[in-house]
Amino acid sequence: MSANQETELLRFITCGSVDDGKSTLIGRLLFDVGQVFDDQMTALDDASNKYGTQGQERDYALLVDGLEAEREQGITIDVAYRYFRTPKRAFIAADVPGHEQYTRNMATGASTAQIAIILIDARKGVLAQTRRHASITSMVGVKNVVLAINKMDLVGYSKATYDTIVTDFTRHAKELGFSEIAAIPICAILGENVTTKSANMVWYDGPHLLEYLENVAPFPISHSEFRFPVQWVNRPNLDFRGFSGTVSSGTIKLGQQIIVSSSLQTSRVARICTYDGDLSEASQGQAITIVLEDEIDVSRGDVLSLASSQLRSRKTSDAKILWFSSAAMRLEKDYVIKHATSQTNAKITNIKSALDFATLQEVMADGLAMNGIGSASISLSRPLLVEPYEINRDLGSFILIDKISNETVAMGLFQGQTKPTSNGRKTQFENLAKLAFPNIENPNQTAQKALYGLAISSIATFSMALLVTNSFAISALLAFLDFAFKPVIWFLFLRDAREKAEAALANIDGSGI
Repeated sequence: MSANQETELLRFITCGSVDDGKSTLIGRLLFDVGQVFDDQMTALDDASNKYGTQGQERDYALLVDGLEAEREQGITIDVAYRYFRTPKRAFIAADVPGHEQYTRNMATGASTAQIAIILIDARKGVLAQTRRHASITSMVGVKNVVLAINKMDLVGYSKATYDTIVTDFTRHAKELGFSEIAAIPICAILGENVTTKSANMVWYDGPHLLEYLENVAPFPISHSEFRFPVQWVNRPNLDFRGFSGTVSSGTIKLGQQIIVSSSLQTSRVARICTYDGDLSEASQGQAITIVLEDEIDVSRGDVLSLASSQLRSRKTSDAKILWFSSAAMRLEKDYVIKHATSQTNAKITNIKSALDFATLQEVMADGLAMNGIGSASISLSRPLLVEPYEINRDLGSFILIDKISNETVAMGLFQGQTKPTSNGRKTQFENLAKLAFPNIENPNQTAQKALYGLAISSIATFSMALLVTNSFAISALLAFLDFAFKPVIWFLFLRDAREKAEAALANIDGSGI
């Protein structure tokens, strides 16, 4: 794709809660811009008679929902991509599901989008799933949002209803960091304010949806210097050894010195090979094979950078996580992490906070429920070259896979190193809890209960001593000693019990198994 074509292409998603009209909107867009052929119209009319939800009218959602299960249930399950163009611009639209159980599919569609159209049913207003989709949209770096208040015909084209929804959404969305929120009242099924202005909403003086999409300038994505994740060691014969992959960011030229992320070995670029011949330089998005002047150790998963780069691989990092699995998140459990072209083991060592979808505020948490979003610390079994997601989307994103079930349990985005906050005290407490209760699945909660028990015991000791001695000082001293020495005795008891258990296991020869 040429540079000019790239600037003309706009990728957007339609998201929001269930039955807000996402598929209908894309179907209506395709119809109104003349991207539906005669045979497709015939098939649409037949499908509308069989599966339609609009009575005797055409159901434009069926232009997008093609799976049998989607048509039978009248919902979107998988992400559906549709390409269309107008004289001004080309578009790739992604229709994502609104049901909570398919949130992972929504995140997949949002990860490649430049613009998000968040639909809201004018009758229902802002719902929990609306806020969840808005949060995921922000999480994956989308900065331009269209707030499409749909089904305005069902509320009598009320400006008051429109204003209330816009105010409610923008108040919550302040926490999400969008650079622009363009609110447009629409009726997708009738095409009002979709590709033409509506005569029923003369109080709205902004652009219709297509006009906005044709003229919007997406928020620019920051890029780091040259990064090249090696996908394949290309060795077709004894005389050629190159390293194939796609340039993640930056530019590389012949003769430039590079460094390998894992070994920190350096060499110079001897050739930049492509299917169409050698190049003198290559830039972001190009699939190339790099041949080096020296025979150095480079494998799949390594990242080539300019030798002048100060970025180095690391084994720990902070990340924003979207938890997919219905199984509870377990700290310190080994997962497989897939990051760019590399794969290794990883653990979630600490949950710093979770997002409250009701307020869109970060709150303290011990874990994440299904479809929850939170900030966490990740520990890797070997160093990886990672960058913040807002700088490099390839090296800033990852997925976590359960090693037993092979289920993708989470997606994550690496963040820059965060400054110490009040959560640092929480982290210290959790580390002490893990030390005191190493074999407990939730040591943090167990330690909290133990502290409550100690506090009650100390209060009881103080009260009894005060009744007996009638001395405040002696009573306070006895209460302090009770609080201080009980944990020490408990810790020594647990250590002794653990040592005896390990010794007993060591004496078992396995003959009875």
